[in-house]
Amino acid sequence: MALLLHIDTALEKAFVGLSRDGVFLAGFENIAQADHAAFVQPAIRQLFRDEGCKITDIDAVGVTSGPGSYTGLRVGMSSAKGICYALRKPLITIATLEVMTAAAIEAYPGFDRYCPLIDARRQEVFTALYNSAGKEILAPHAALLSNGFLLQELTGKKILFFGNGAQKAKEGYFFNANASFRDTGYQQTQLSRLLFNSFKNKEFRDLAYTEPLYLKSFHFQQPKPAL
Repeated sequence: MALLLHIDTALEKAFVGLSRDGVFLAGFENIAQADHAAFVQPAIRQLFRDEGCKITDIDAVGVTSGPGSYTGLRVGMSSAKGICYALRKPLITIATLEVMTAAAIEAYPGFDRYCPLIDARRQEVFTALYNSAGKEILAPHAALLSNGFLLQELTGKKILFFGNGAQKAKEGYFFNANASFRDTGYQQTQLSRLLFNSFKNKEFRDLAYTEPLYLKSFHFQQPKPAL
């Protein structure tokens, strides 16, 4: 029996939840991305009060590692690592694109390939490519949208593009008869199953060296000099 705490602050919607043996039990969500940092710790405390258990009862902490919002990823990862360090519990990480793909395969079966797209501003997206069994074909990376985007894969294969970058790709960058688009997300049910699989396989991360999957450098805007 594995009781897992999961934390997800990678995208617009944040989650805090509990699952047992891959089955989602309860959780909270926050849809105000700017408030993710203030949401996580109070939500965790309330979650354990509501479920009548203690945080020391957990067997591991799982967190979405990215890509996603730079600040959101830091919030989630630091919260998860802090709890693991204090309680001496293992850390599990799951790529955001992998969770997105698990949800898309469940909701829209029958495609040859699944391509999650996270809007990375301007013409860029964070993306990867998976087959219909959820196996990684192309690793997570930052890509520039263009008319040639995944053109070779689109030849003879039906691909579902999904996520908050899908509409941008559909409207502005390419069209192909083998391409379908959905602005679909995921829930804690998919995250629960993936985290439990990693727990069973003992795919634990080193607390000292695990970092979020940023995929590209973050640049701070320099303040304008005072006049």
